Amino acid sequence: MHAGNLDNKELVAGTILYIPVNVPGGLLHIGDGHAAQGDGEVDITALETALRGRLQLIVRKDLRPKQLQWPRGETRDHWIAMAADSNLTTAAKLAVRQAITLLGDTYGLSREDAYQLVSTACDVRITQLVDGTLGVHVMIPKALFTRPAL
Repeated sequence: MHAGNLDNKELVAGTILYIPVNVPGGLLHIGDGHAAQGDGEVDITALETALRGRLQLIVRKDLRPKQLQWPRGETRDHWIAMAADSNLTTAAKLAVRQAITLLGDTYGLSREDAYQLVSTACDVRITQLVDGTLGVHVMIPKALFTRPAL
């Protein structure tokens, strides 16, 4: 699986997290819980805490590898496209591309329309700057859509 050290404060109780599984028999490990953290986690100072929760794991074989190259989140109010790289510009470009793919898959938007929507109505945020892996996520408000997801 590819979802290591997401450090995204938007991933709270009730969030659906879609994680790409890149190898047969991929395993899941949960850790690095934060009781509080700002966007960007800039200096390894988040309030680390024990984790306790209930998880429901569902294998979604209907999602093709091209659709889900990076983790993606879903909250009551937002879709969240995520990516990371050692270069912040590259991480941002990857996250925006994932947002475009998500909008096409979920609402049937063309790549051009999705790109314009991300630019005009979505928030691109820095997830973490704390180590060599720099994270970026795109917050896509569900309130932008009057029809349900496909």
